[in-house]
Parts: sequence; structure tokens; C-alpha cells
Amino acid sequence: YGFTAGFTGTKISSMLSEQGITSDFIPVKSGMSRINVKLRSDEETEINGQGPVITASDLALIFEKINGLTDSDILVLAGSIPSTMPETVYMDIMKRMQGKKTKIVVDATNDLLRNVLQYHPFLVKPNNHELGEIFGVELRTKDDVITYAEKFRKMGARNVLVSMAGDGAVLIDENGKIYKSAAPKGKKKNSVGAGDSMVAGFLAGYLNGGSYADAFKMGLCTGSASAFSEQLATRAQVEKLLHEQHFDF
Repeated sequence: YGFTAGFTGTKISSMLSEQGITSDFIPVKSGMSRINVKLRSDEETEINGQGPVITASDLALIFEKINGLTDSDILVLAGSIPSTMPETVYMDIMKRMQGKKTKIVVDATNDLLRNVLQYHPFLVKPNNHELGEIFGVELRTKDDVITYAEKFRKMGARNVLVSMAGDGAVLIDENGKIYKSAAPKGKKKNSVGAGDSMVAGFLAGYLNGGSYADAFKMGLCTGSASAFSEQLATRAQVEKLLHEQHFDF
């Protein structure tokens, strides 16, 4: 689900189709799907374009699609939202989903993330900087992250997965069990999309057997494999890291 506009929106849809990925976008009339530029050097600089104008009627259409989700579906709410949409949109979506068992994942920052906790999302995935920003602190170590991830869980999130770039990741599951790991070894080539890949890997690992340990392993290795690749990682690259990585749990 989502919105597309202009020639960039058409291109996104066609590229997904070429990969055999089914999409159900809502075309909007004003603007175009944004073009984002990433400048890569020792540090990465992002220049993100302006997205399309989303009207109230466009938003009503996405709500209609979301209303059709079932208990067996998974909904991922990811990223920032266009300036033309209400800042409460993620919260509004979760409010609509109350009463269903649809698993909802939220990968967002600041109030977009904080405000959904009352609706108990299945998973939230901030990085350590984003988690620290919410609490007004700097989180440098895994112990720091564990302390504040547990606070976040007690605020309503069922599972809290925190990425730490080259320092690995931490997961506190809905039972309070802590999983932590160093990052797999490899040369970073392109970290764009690594966080999204971690979420996808976590869900794939969870769906494969329902184990949070397996979900964490798959999420960590999928995110790292993506960062070690110029484009999205392949399944073989992910499985190689899974085989090589040592976990203490």
C-alpha cells in the first residue's frame, strides 16, 4: 500500500512488477513520488525531495484498504509522512486496527513513534540515536540501549528492536527477554535501506518459526548484508552471514 504520483511513481510500480512484487498503490494527481539523493563519503548526506500532495480523499482510500486487513496480515508503517498528511496518521491507523490481531510494525521517529505506543504495536525499530532522542539522552553502549528499550517496552511496545549500525543490535521481546549481538563483519558499501531490511529480515525469521531468537538473527544479518551491498542483499548473502555470525544465545 501507499501513494504514487508522476513519472517516478510509475517507475516505482514497474520496477516492483519486474521483481515479481505485488503492489496496490493509490495514484494521486498532484506532485510526484519523491527523488532522494544520497551523497556517500566518510559520512552520508541525504537530500530528500518533496513528495506528492496527499488529499483527504486520498487518505480515505488508504484507510479503506487498511480496513480490509485480516488477523493473519502484517502491516508495516515506516518512515516519515508527507507534510500534507496529518501528523497523527500512524496513530489514527492503529486506532482503526484496534480489535483486530493484525501485527503492526512501526519504524518511525519522535512523536510518530511515541504516539503509537498506547496501541501496543507488535514491533518498533528505532536506532540508538532515535531512541535516545525520544528520551533526551545519548545512548552509546548496549547497556544504555537496553535500559531505554525496556522503558519503551513498558510504554506499550510489545517488542523493541534497536539497531546500532556497526555496533550491532539489541532486542527486548514481549516477555522481557534480552537479545544482543555485535554486528556481522564486513565492509559497509551502502547503508541506505539497511534498517528497512532489518525489519523485513526480522519478520521473515519470525514467520518462519515464531521464535524471537531466530527473528533477531535474521533481522541483524539481513540489515548487515544490505549495508555490505551496493543494492539490496541477496538471500545467499544473508545466509552466508547467518552461517558466519556467532550468537551467545
